[in-house]
Amino acid sequence: MSRSLRRGALAASALVISIASLSACGAGNDAQTLGVRPDNAAVAVDDVKIQNAIVITQPTAGAPGPAVVSATVFNNGRAPQTLESITLAGSPSPVKLKAAEGTGPITVPAGGSVIIGGQGNASATIENGHEAVKDGGVQKLVFKLSETGDVSLQAFVVPASGYFKDFGPTEIPKPPAASPTATATASPGGHGAESGSSADPSGEASHAAGH
Repeated sequence: MSRSLRRGALAASALVISIASLSACGAGNDAQTLGVRPDNAAVAVDDVKIQNAIVITQPTAGAPGPAVVSATVFNNGRAPQTLESITLAGSPSPVKLKAAEGTGPITVPAGGSVIIGGQGNASATIENGHEAVKDGGVQKLVFKLSETGDVSLQAFVVPASGYFKDFGPTEIPKPPAASPTATATASPGGHGAESGSSADPSGEASHAAGH
């Protein structure tokens, strides 16, 4: 084999090895290949895609008060859809939906999206969240849309602290007010401080005897 042909063969071999190495790296970093899931739940059904779904509870573990569902709902269809409900699988606790503006339903525009959770956005409130979900768990959520129907996914349950602070419940229970300290201590006889100023019966008797 001539020197030029050997050079061509070596160059071709090096190119094949480089491509194979890149392919292996690409496969190794692919989320599906590694089985790595994103931090927050996501799912797509027909024209609807739901991303970053998560349940956020009160900042203090076990504290009474509402929890919320935070998510972004995308509508890739040609017609708007209404988010009719969000339910917690296995729990009777209702989820109250509220649009970002007005009193109407949450509408996901055609070719657009709606953010649920956070200041100025639509909201989904779980009234008795401390009983319905537990921090550190996983809760199945079912989003019901007017055209697509039920779209379900598993969402993490986290407290409203750190990164999730601004997306958590707006209703935070206040600590109970301290009771005022009593300024006077009642005597066993129930007369309070007045009992200290009563006359000594024996003194009255001595005074009477002097007369």
